[in-house]
This record gives sequence, structure tokens and C-alpha cells, in this order.
Amino acid sequence: MKTIPHDNYLRLTDPKTYYKTLKFHAQGNFCLHSATQHLTKLHSLSNKEIELLSGNELRYNLLDEGIISGQKIKTLPEDSNLLRDQSCDFFSSRPVDFRTLTTLVSPLVAVKPDTYHRGYPSGGALYPIDVFCCRINPTNEFWPEESDILHLLPNSLTFEAIKSSRPASYLKEAILPVGSTIGTPYCALIYMAYLPKTLFKYKSRGYRLALMEVGSMYMLIDLHCKKLGLKNRVWSGYTDHMVSNALSINPALSLPLCVQFIGH
Repeated sequence: MKTIPHDNYLRLTDPKTYYKTLKFHAQGNFCLHSATQHLTKLHSLSNKEIELLSGNELRYNLLDEGIISGQKIKTLPEDSNLLRDQSCDFFSSRPVDFRTLTTLVSPLVAVKPDTYHRGYPSGGALYPIDVFCCRINPTNEFWPEESDILHLLPNSLTFEAIKSSRPASYLKEAILPVGSTIGTPYCALIYMAYLPKTLFKYKSRGYRLALMEVGSMYMLIDLHCKKLGLKNRVWSGYTDHMVSNALSINPALSLPLCVQFIGH
């Protein structure tokens, strides 16, 4: 196992690719701060139009001539390990035992001692996604550290505590804005892409690989939640800069790609 300083990746990263990717990513950012929410507008689509276009299958042959008859795909049985629960609509305030959380993230760590292979595919074995397990429920019954932020160390099979310069309330505000109607998740997994590690080998294509990788990771966690009797919800309603600040991470180097709430 090797521990590589951050600046090694930055030194090998093409600056033009880096700044282009940073600019492109910023175009997909939300600004959900209370100071600007009255000025923020995503689009002018009506609820009726959104409902019409959501949850549908997309067909390319509009004449139905290509439909294969008599070959229906069987759905998964209810006890299948591959059948996920629906996303949680409302979390209770019930805490989660930290030992359960360590079991939950086990698919994301090294599969064997003294190997870099983990439980999901990674282009070029770069593993550009860092996972932060963040407590947002004030209950401290099971949490092992004073810090609300723990960074997963996949090869060391443990966490490191992160000391944030912001109060605990700032972290919750960053990922769960005031007025949210989903209740009180116990914690959140925040998937961060360290941009120099993402780009130094494959350049712009590395950003695509990072997005593919984070999808594999949160789907594994989703399926494992069902096995452990937990609820989860994948979440994108946050402001990147606030999340980075909450974790005391440079927002120009690490980008939050996804938040996944965990609870009951």
C-alpha cells in the first residue's frame, strides 16, 4: 500500500484540462443558499409537463414494428439481493449503530489485504472518489469521534477524523437545506472527486470515469442498505462550495459528485 501526497497528482495534471473540467462541472451546480433562493430559477416547465416526461421508457422505433413478441423479461423475485428498496421519502431520528455503518461501507474498501483492488470497477485503478461519512443527526450515542466528519481509508480499512473549521450546523445546512421534507437522516456519505487524481492520466475522459465510478459506489451502498435494514436516498440538492467548506476541503481541487443519506 502506498500513500501519495496530494501535490504529486497536481504536479502531473494538465492545467488546461483541469480548468476546463472545473468550469464544466460548475455549470451543473445549484445555488441553494437562503440569501439567493428567491432569485434562483431552474426552468419554466410546468408540473404537468415534468410529470409527462418523467419515468418513461424511450423508444426509437415509433411504429412498434420492432417489438419482440412472446419474449417478456422476468422481473427479479422479491428476495433477490439485486432488488433495491425505493428511496426513502422520510427519515426518522433514530440513530444508527456505528458498527453497522462500518459494515455498510465494506463493499467500498480493498477486497483483500495487501491489494489495491476494491469492490467496484475503476478505470486504470485510479479510484478518484473519496468517501466522507458525516453525522448530521445530533445523537452521539454510537459515533466514535468528536468530529462529525470521517474520511474512509479504503486500503487501511479504517477512517480518519477530519477537523472542520465550520460548526456542525453548517454541514447539515450545506447538504440538507432548511425546509427539506425528508426528515432526519442519521448520516450522509459524501462522494468527492479529487480533480488532479481524476484527470492526470486520462485527462477529460477521467472526469467521465469518475462519474461512472461514483454511480457504482452508491448503488452498492443502496443494495447493502436493504440487507442491513437501513434506508437511503441519493441526493443532489446541495451547493458544491458549501459542501467543500463544510469538509474543510479546497473547493477548487475536490468536487462533491453525490450525497447519499443513510438512516431509518
